[in-house]
Amino acid sequence: MPLFGKKKDKTLVDNQQSVRSPPEPNEQRPGNPQPTPPESNGTQVPRSQPVDPPRPKLVFHCQQAHGSPTGIISGFTNVKELYQKIADAYDMDVSDILFCTLNTHKIDMTKLLGGQIGLDDFIFAHIKGRPKELDVTKSEDALGLTITDNGAGYAFIKRIKENSIMDTMPLIAVGDHIEKIDGKNLVGCRHFEVAKMLKDIPKGSTFTIRTVEPLKSGFSNIGPSAGKKGSSKYGSGKETLRIRSSGPATVEIPDEVVNIAVDKINGLLESFMGINDSELATTIWEMGSMSENPHDFTTKVDESEIKDFGFTDDFIFDLWGAISDAKQGRLNKMANFEEQF
Repeated sequence: MPLFGKKKDKTLVDNQQSVRSPPEPNEQRPGNPQPTPPESNGTQVPRSQPVDPPRPKLVFHCQQAHGSPTGIISGFTNVKELYQKIADAYDMDVSDILFCTLNTHKIDMTKLLGGQIGLDDFIFAHIKGRPKELDVTKSEDALGLTITDNGAGYAFIKRIKENSIMDTMPLIAVGDHIEKIDGKNLVGCRHFEVAKMLKDIPKGSTFTIRTVEPLKSGFSNIGPSAGKKGSSKYGSGKETLRIRSSGPATVEIPDEVVNIAVDKINGLLESFMGINDSELATTIWEMGSMSENPHDFTTKVDESEIKDFGFTDDFIFDLWGAISDAKQGRLNKMANFEEQF
């Protein structure tokens, strides 16, 4: 009997080695080096940067001012896109929208949608109503109108001076879109173009003006739900969405100094041109707030699109005075200004 056991078959040993469990992903065996990540031109491929999560979409509620179901709008960056979104929500032509007010269905020019919308504001769209046409004799130098526009091609009446020529016209009212003067179509004209045309009408002459009033309802407007507590306040938030005629919309926190300065500049614009334009006033303020002196401010105005308004040197000096007062905290409230055309 042999002293040692039977010698194992070589084939059996090889098979036992071959059935070993596969290596772990990070396990490295002798003679089998760990593979390296792919390289390009001898440099290691950089890791991808983390992607910022998408910003939440801002959603606003709207109604037609004369009464309608509540619509949901979002995804706009300027005034024209906002009007198109409202038109899409109600399956109407965008040209049917005259202007919008915030948090009221009434024709309240103090609530007019301008360059900013509070994130909690409720938008009311005022729709085209009946057209009106009448002859007006310009018996005085000024007609007594303040003109603004909706930023999308419609100029309309924002204020009518008491005891002025237009105040005696029964068919002319605040909120009316000025569609034609002496047969000339003004759709697409900015407010300052319409104001200049009215101002240039010679004293003593008679002209024909065609306006379109906002659609009115014979019943109370269907307002948004007041909720269980009976609250009917809108726009309680502090943040606002600033929309521009061009460029992206931005979310901002209102600054009281800026608001007072813009109101003051808007008052000067009414005095000088008979127009009201919060976006233009804000642009002027931004130029002035970055200027160190009147000369610097005048240079900025001359190098911008604002020069096309033809501001006189005296008017630019008045603007700088308002800007300087605001920067020094000397403005508390807006003075009253009279229309000059």
